Amino acid sequence: MRLLRLAKILYIAFRYGLDEFFLAHARLKWLRTLVKIVFFWRPLTLPRAVRLRLALEKLGPIFVKFGQVLSTRRDLLPPDIADELAKLQDRVPPFSADLVIATLNRVYGKRYDDVFPEFNLAPVASASVAQVHFARLPDGTEVAVKVLRPSIRQVIDKDIALLEIGAGLIETLFADGKRLRPREVVAEFAKHLGYEQDLMREAANASLLRRNFQDGRLLLVPEVHWDFCHTEVMVMQRMHGLPVSQVDQLRAQGVDIPQLARQGVEIFFTQVFRDGFFHADMHPGNIYVAPDGRYIGLDFGIMGTLTDADKNFLAQNFLAFFRRDYKRVARAHIEAGWAPPDTREDEFEAAIRAVCEPIFDKPLKEISFGKVLLRLFETSREFNVQIQPQLVLLQKTLLNIEGLGRELDPNLDLWKTAKPFLERWMSEQIGWRGMLRTLKEEAPQWAVTLPKLPRLIHEALARKPDDQLAAMLHNVSRQLARQNGVLITIAVLLGAIALSLIFLS
Repeated sequence: MRLLRLAKILYIAFRYGLDEFFLAHARLKWLRTLVKIVFFWRPLTLPRAVRLRLALEKLGPIFVKFGQVLSTRRDLLPPDIADELAKLQDRVPPFSADLVIATLNRVYGKRYDDVFPEFNLAPVASASVAQVHFARLPDGTEVAVKVLRPSIRQVIDKDIALLEIGAGLIETLFADGKRLRPREVVAEFAKHLGYEQDLMREAANASLLRRNFQDGRLLLVPEVHWDFCHTEVMVMQRMHGLPVSQVDQLRAQGVDIPQLARQGVEIFFTQVFRDGFFHADMHPGNIYVAPDGRYIGLDFGIMGTLTDADKNFLAQNFLAFFRRDYKRVARAHIEAGWAPPDTREDEFEAAIRAVCEPIFDKPLKEISFGKVLLRLFETSREFNVQIQPQLVLLQKTLLNIEGLGRELDPNLDLWKTAKPFLERWMSEQIGWRGMLRTLKEEAPQWAVTLPKLPRLIHEALARKPDDQLAAMLHNVSRQLARQNGVLITIAVLLGAIALSLIFLS
């Protein structure tokens, strides 16, 4: 079956003239000539980017979704292709009502209409992995029921295996292939697709996001009805509102559109920097607006996470950008190991300044983050900066935020809106509030660990030769201080004092 799928993929690729992408390498010139002879009849009047988009749509939902993810990798794609792939819409024909009923009957072990007194078999939304129906619970509560697409796991596994082969070829054939890390991109894509196939995980994502915004001031998240959830079925509160893209209707309802745009920026930065957990699929189909003007989040299959190190690095870079401190940006990349240690800081700083300086003091309507990201990636390539796969989803979300903000309020000043929030967050992280919070969080652990330090150090002395001990303690103290801040640094200093007492005794 995998060979048949591969044959279909190759046929569609050659049918739409994609050999000019994949057979462009000098070693494969003869094969491209052969393809041209065999497929002499194919009409190739459309631009290459359009043909690529059409081929991905023809190949099916998984390739459409991969095209969407790929469109955010402007370091990997020329501008015309990235712009065209950004047009891909995840609109997939729904599967039949009979398959929906079969899934529900199997999951609940009884007839679906015994579980849902009312169930609309006509889906209100259909995507590559699942589709959504409206229904009512026995107590009359309105719900949205998400049902996993039957046999989707087998389809995904086959297509991911073929994408991995393609990523390996890119690394092997292209000089810039390893730096772009296509294997990691496919692995990241496969990981999140795997998450989307487990609707219990999506329900847990929704539940966490709802808790993070439990005051309901900025964002409404549907409540999960856990008693009715399963890995193949998710049941949640039905939300009422309008898609955020219907600006005219929202304005007619009295919604303050500029304020809505500002709140969208605040929601994004709150998710990223306060929680390290963010909605990574924020296209208009997943973002609604309630009648009172608050955002409604939907579809929680793709969520991004950031470590504390990632958040601190990003916050420092954002603030440095806002303050036009390009030297700090360059230094942060080198210190984090994203740029080679021998990188000339002054040259890197000058290159970043050339990209970012032209976009300041301009409203959103005059800024294209796509073009800015492209130039940043060109700079990354020039200085051999490693692409970070864990930030691909964040980049995709940033582009979604740009489109959302541009649609709501083209005059929005993104810098002035975001800068106070980031400054407040950094103050809470590295100021006295941050120190107090760290002390509070770490105190229970170190109350147990500190009394053991003399014994642990003595055991280390017994195991390690003296010439290795100093280097070991230096590395440990540096890593601990970097990870846990002020309190651990104090603990390491206390350990050093204890060590000196051992030597003196």
